[in-house]
Amino acid sequence: MHKTLLALSLAALLVGCNDASNDSKAPTPNPGKHAYEFLTQLSSGAEGIGARPTGTASETEAANWIADKLTGWGYDVTRQPFSYQKKGVEMHSQNLIVTLPGKRDQLLIVGAHYDSTGEQKGSEGATDNGAGIAAMLAVAESLKGQTLPYTVRLVFFGAEENGTNGAKAYAASLSADEVGATLAMVNNDTIAGGDTLYVHSAHSDVAEYSCADPSRYSHDPKVRDRLLALSRQGDMTPFELHPAFPGYPAGETGAWSDHASFACLGIPVAYLEATNFTINGADGYDGYSQSTNPALWDCYDATTKSACDRESETQWGKIWHTQYDRLDKLQEIFPGRVQQQLSDGTTLLIRFLREPGLE
Repeated sequence: MHKTLLALSLAALLVGCNDASNDSKAPTPNPGKHAYEFLTQLSSGAEGIGARPTGTASETEAANWIADKLTGWGYDVTRQPFSYQKKGVEMHSQNLIVTLPGKRDQLLIVGAHYDSTGEQKGSEGATDNGAGIAAMLAVAESLKGQTLPYTVRLVFFGAEENGTNGAKAYAASLSADEVGATLAMVNNDTIAGGDTLYVHSAHSDVAEYSCADPSRYSHDPKVRDRLLALSRQGDMTPFELHPAFPGYPAGETGAWSDHASFACLGIPVAYLEATNFTINGADGYDGYSQSTNPALWDCYDATTKSACDRESETQWGKIWHTQYDRLDKLQEIFPGRVQQQLSDGTTLLIRFLREPGLE
């Protein structure tokens, strides 16, 4: 290369580096790509932490790893230790909380749990729920230094897999003023892996939720509907509402994940996940069968959208809590799917936090 051209090229490169270092509000160039890197570091036993069973040293290791990432980006991390009872034994875990400043005091809470289960079967908790955590970390990295329309709290919950204990502890710690100021809670649980991306609201029947005070319960779908609309803008996979099935109207979900405690406080919630509600699974059309891929079935019948033999089927198209919930298996069965879905989920969260539109 000509020396003058080389000098000019180096000067331009240095200017570019200086500009980037001085612009704390510059978005991460590829949040989706970064999210997959975080997912690998968190969930791959070969390259990172691996399985994070609730109540173990690995769960604590994951919490420390998340905190290190966040503090490295300049966030003040609040650790919220909590205790709970499981089969008569006192257990301990912790939530991690960071706040992103907003132009208004009104709050948006975004949460995901970092523990996993199914390790006896070989699960490393890649989709459940490494993916949710990875997306939230990519969001935190991308939005560092920015002032958003509303104040945002990112909450990384511990001990979800044996009773949504982290979400219960955090929800119980909110003051009446904080609850009143909270516009929405978005729960990211298993946002990659399944055949279809869905967004749900809380169930319209409060009886589906074990609320201490049912009169406070909210099933307002406005957060779900806002996320649904945002997913249909720009270059990303649109999210869907699940079809109606017995006991569950279209787009409504039960109390089996971290959103439940917030709905009971009267906070409108949305729940993002990847599964397949068109499958007639072991207990019907409940979303617990995540894929029609034949690798996840003893025998799948495309005509009935169920097992060839419902009496003998053992796999039922499930990923979570099984030997398939690990990146090496997922890449083999679904090449590129987790990367794409994780990118879509991360893009949607960033878009939502930058322009929530919940007034």
